[in-house]
Amino acid sequence: MYLKKLSSQTIITVLTIVFIFSSWHLLALALQTPALPPPWEALKTLKVIFGSEIASHLGVSLYRVMVSLIIATVLAVPLGLFLGKNRGADQISAPLIYLTYPIPKVVFLPIILILLGIGNLSKIVLITLVVFYQILVTTRDAARNLAKEYVLSVESLKANDWVIYWHVYFPACLPAILTSLRIGLGTALAVLFLVETYATREGIGFFIMDSWSSLAYDKMFAGIIVMGLMGFVLYLLLDGCERVFCRWVNS
Repeated sequence: MYLKKLSSQTIITVLTIVFIFSSWHLLALALQTPALPPPWEALKTLKVIFGSEIASHLGVSLYRVMVSLIIATVLAVPLGLFLGKNRGADQISAPLIYLTYPIPKVVFLPIILILLGIGNLSKIVLITLVVFYQILVTTRDAARNLAKEYVLSVESLKANDWVIYWHVYFPACLPAILTSLRIGLGTALAVLFLVETYATREGIGFFIMDSWSSLAYDKMFAGIIVMGLMGFVLYLLLDGCERVFCRWVNS
């Protein structure tokens, strides 16, 4: 059953890729502009320059987004579970969360660059800050809405708070946590592109904008393809985590 489902997903993915590249090709034929080269040109350029030019930028971008997601998860999940379980703490922290969550965190980019410099740290901090709130709010809401029967059944066995968090709240909230990570991944990649266009010479975002400024549109689209594939692979990894750790969801 699993192999049949995996096979159907593979076919759908291949057909989707064919549709995207066919649409791209037709649009390039219709516009006839150097700014939109046909897909085969971008793919040929990608094959030629991947090892010499793109691979190093991809490594830097992948490091930045992975570290940011890990840090945001490690910080936001325990805090979200705590706030969801403890209504008093949630009521005290709610005004702070509601006031700071809607603020676009990218507006702090100049301040972060001044305080932390133009290296990886400033970029990781900004991406982490953006994703942190998405995971925190989702985890808190999932823990807050957990059916009390599950908690009471474990408390009746004289379980302490640590056991309740680890064996009740965390497993119950894990699907929501992974969902918030999938949503946060898209946001993280968008912020990654933004921060890599400021005061840096590394990363896929820098490569794309540098290619654009030098009118190397085939390289620019090669970079866009790589960034899209990076997000796709990370999304598949999160999907795999859900299949492994949340088997009851799709059972």
